Amino acid sequence: MIEVFVESIRVNMANYKRVVMLKEKSSSRYLPIWIGHFEADAIAIPMQKVPVSRPLTHDLLRSAISTLGASLDRVVITDLADETFYAKLILTQEGRTLEVDARPSDAIALAIRAEVPIFVEDRVLESAGVTFDSEEEAEAVGRSREREESVPLDEEKLTVFKQFINTLEIDDMGKSGEGK
Repeated sequence: MIEVFVESIRVNMANYKRVVMLKEKSSSRYLPIWIGHFEADAIAIPMQKVPVSRPLTHDLLRSAISTLGASLDRVVITDLADETFYAKLILTQEGRTLEVDARPSDAIALAIRAEVPIFVEDRVLESAGVTFDSEEEAEAVGRSREREESVPLDEEKLTVFKQFINTLEIDDMGKSGEGK
C-alpha cells in the first residue's frame, strides 16, 4: 500500500465536474478520482476548516464510530474496476480489525475529519496513477492542452480520465502538503 494525501480538488469550468487529486507522499505520482459536487464539499469543508453550525453526515459517522467504541485507523482505496474506484474503512474495535466498504469520496472525507492516513493499493496506483514532468505541469493540469505522462499507462482504460483532466480548471482548496 502507498500513502497519499489530498493535494487538491479541481473543477472543470465547462461542466463543473470535480476530481479529487490524491498525491503520493513519497513521489510525484497522482491519483485522480472523479467525485460529485456534494462529495467535493464534504472533503473541502474540513480541509478549509469551514465552521458548520450542525454536524454534517461525515461528522455524524465519525461520532457514531467513536460512540460504538471503535476507532478509524486508516482508509484504503482498494480497487479500480470498470472505471469505478472502491475503498474500505479500516476500524479497530476491542482489539479486532474491521473493514467496512465505502465510496472513496466518503472514505476520504472521513479520513480528513479523523486525521488518519489514506492509502492506495499498489496495483490501483500502478494502473490509474499519473506522473507529470514537472510541478508546474501538475499545477497547470486544469488548462486544456496535450501532455505526455512520464510513465506508460494503459491508454484504453485511462482515456476518459485523461480527457477529463485535460479540461480542468484548478480550484485550489488550500494545499495541505500532508493531507490534513
